[in-house]
Amino acid sequence: MKKDICAYTYEQLQAEIQAMGERGFRAKQIYEWLHVRLAEDFSEMTNLSRELKYRLSEQYEILPVVMLEKQESRLDGTCKFLFRLHDGNVVESVWMRYHYGNSVCISSQVGCRMGCRFCASGIGGLARGLSPSEMLGQVYRLQRIMGERVSNVVVMGTGEPLDNYDSLLTFLRILTGEKGLHISQRNVTVSTCGIVPKMYELAKEHLQITLALSLHGATQEKRKQLMPVANAYELEEVLTACDAYFRETGRRITFEYSLIRGVNDTEEDLRELIRILGSRNCHLNLIPVNSVKEYGLKQPDRKNAQNFKNKLEKYGINVTLRRELGADIDGACGQLRRSYVRTRTEEAEL
Repeated sequence: MKKDICAYTYEQLQAEIQAMGERGFRAKQIYEWLHVRLAEDFSEMTNLSRELKYRLSEQYEILPVVMLEKQESRLDGTCKFLFRLHDGNVVESVWMRYHYGNSVCISSQVGCRMGCRFCASGIGGLARGLSPSEMLGQVYRLQRIMGERVSNVVVMGTGEPLDNYDSLLTFLRILTGEKGLHISQRNVTVSTCGIVPKMYELAKEHLQITLALSLHGATQEKRKQLMPVANAYELEEVLTACDAYFRETGRRITFEYSLIRGVNDTEEDLRELIRILGSRNCHLNLIPVNSVKEYGLKQPDRKNAQNFKNKLEKYGINVTLRRELGADIDGACGQLRRSYVRTRTEEAEL
């Protein structure tokens, strides 16, 4: 079986190339082709000898990330992509343009086992985690397709990143390393629904990334209604882990809160949010929920969402109401992949 060459850190690749009997500078050349020039085939590596390219192709592979579908919003230019992996599984990624640069949201798993009640990612469960190269491949493929540099990366697509912890760490080290794209760690956000032990592990890495907690409910009872992971970890445990992350890294937590009409946007929810976040150095991101027909949940109207935000601000909470992106396409996490998988299943049954 060939080895996945894009999953190696620079130091690991050095060891591999030296084991082949090649001089050390070859590792630097190959690494640059893979992670700076974004080569998709060894034949593109023009400063390597024909013999070395052949030997590399015999022992290693660059796993393909192939675009199957692209949807572009007419409202804001947001692009959503469906990619096929080497084993036929599919994942989705999003390209978003902001005034500060291009941001991409990538998947960390094929499917998800967290089962949040408002998210299409978990419908059908978890197939497998992505390798570091498959996570990088989404970023690299998007940059090649769009012809522009990525400045911000959000690991907030399909899957729970901390449920794929080792691959996530390798991905982060390659993505932000000075010999690769060298995207600033401060421009990387990793989302979690609150896997407490892994939150403590990540804090000990002392990375400068932003940790985003999927909160979505301001009480333990409300979280349990929306997020099965709350059955494993109490809200107070999760918040304590958030505090530990802030102490270890100096990086404030972002709390993600999907606003669902009549579910978590009441006056009581407002009071509870103020109670748990009012004394914390954090940022609250309010996200009007995208409609997922399997769940039947609805977003509040814009006026009510704005009022919710304004009341939080009066109590000193740093809060934003996320601008809706991709509202006219399959914008929510997991929707595009879910549509593709459902169509393929229906075709197979005919």
